[in-house]
Amino acid sequence: MGLQKKTVPFTGTEEQKAKLLKVIAEMKEDKGALMPILQKAQEIYGYLPIEVQTIIAEELDIPLEKVYGVVTFYSQFSLYPKGKYKISVCLGTACYVKGSGDIYNKLMEKLGIAGGECTPDGKFSLEACRCIGACGLAPVLTINEDVYGRLTVDDIDGILAKYQD
Repeated sequence: MGLQKKTVPFTGTEEQKAKLLKVIAEMKEDKGALMPILQKAQEIYGYLPIEVQTIIAEELDIPLEKVYGVVTFYSQFSLYPKGKYKISVCLGTACYVKGSGDIYNKLMEKLGIAGGECTPDGKFSLEACRCIGACGLAPVLTINEDVYGRLTVDDIDGILAKYQD
């Protein structure tokens, strides 16, 4: 059995569902509608949990497995909610050689989540990324639009403290 990711309970609203159903109704006759519908659904909900995939599968009258297969194939789609603050640690070669793996591990430990997960309060999500083109600042992490470079594990507490609003 695979590792079960901790996830924030699904909190979709009736308003979101109504928007999604409207999008599906407008697009369902188009050939190749699944991708644009999934993109719109992710805009509405912020991610594509199984509850949303099920609505799409039922409305399009296609197997849930097909929807899930598309969602998991394309990296633009997320099965898990993103936090208010999206932390992305570069694990590209230059950053990794300078210790970004240790920084990533320290963040998992501090936040109590694994990569790809979101903290239960919805504040932080954590992911690894490949080179962001800031190799001269290695190791690098970003939090939303903020870039932090030349990091050590000792910098993590101070950086996280800036986002404790």
